[in-house]
Amino acid sequence: MKKLDKEELIKSAKTFCEQESGKYREELFGVTDGKAVGTYVEHLFQDYLSGHYDMKVGSSANGLDLPSVDTDIKVTSIKQPQSSCPFKDSKQKIYGLGYNLIVFVYKKYDDTKKKKGMLEFVSCTYIDKSRTADYQTTTGLRQIIENNGNADDIFAFLNDHKIPADDVTLMNMAKDILKNPPAIGYLTISNALQWRLQYGRIVSMNETVDGISPIVKYDSDIDNE
Repeated sequence: MKKLDKEELIKSAKTFCEQESGKYREELFGVTDGKAVGTYVEHLFQDYLSGHYDMKVGSSANGLDLPSVDTDIKVTSIKQPQSSCPFKDSKQKIYGLGYNLIVFVYKKYDDTKKKKGMLEFVSCTYIDKSRTADYQTTTGLRQIIENNGNADDIFAFLNDHKIPADDVTLMNMAKDILKNPPAIGYLTISNALQWRLQYGRIVSMNETVDGISPIVKYDSDIDNE
């Protein structure tokens, strides 16, 4: 069996979206809980990969869904493309989550006659770990550094943006950021007990960015018809 790598993961995700879009399943009928739909799709995709590749399957309970490729699976509705993930360190907002994401975005339909539900995958994206930080935080910090900002300026910015850490930690972070400016992230990450990740920018993205691989591109024209 072939080993699972990034290229094979992207290829498989495309095939999976094509195969599953439009397929009616009894298990999905009447399910409105996004978490339940997400778990269902995660397991379906893991099973699909396991049937084709030599790989390790993880679980959200004990870490990443796809530890062999250092990747977590996220599944969300186009109505509000977002999900949560464990908070490990306040630096995740600046330097990224520390692992890659593959994000499936769906629209759900129910057929009341057949009593079956169906998902249409309207967007799917692979996001390299280097791009999983918060967009406004990383662009703001890079701007300060480009404007010859110092550690005090960065500290003030981190404070204003309520990065969850005490003053000593924030000042140490500010000095680190000055030496090691972050790459621009493309998620919106809200502070909470768990990070709240929002994918609107990724879904509607048109420009080409190194580290972000569109697998199924969202077509807003079709969606608005």
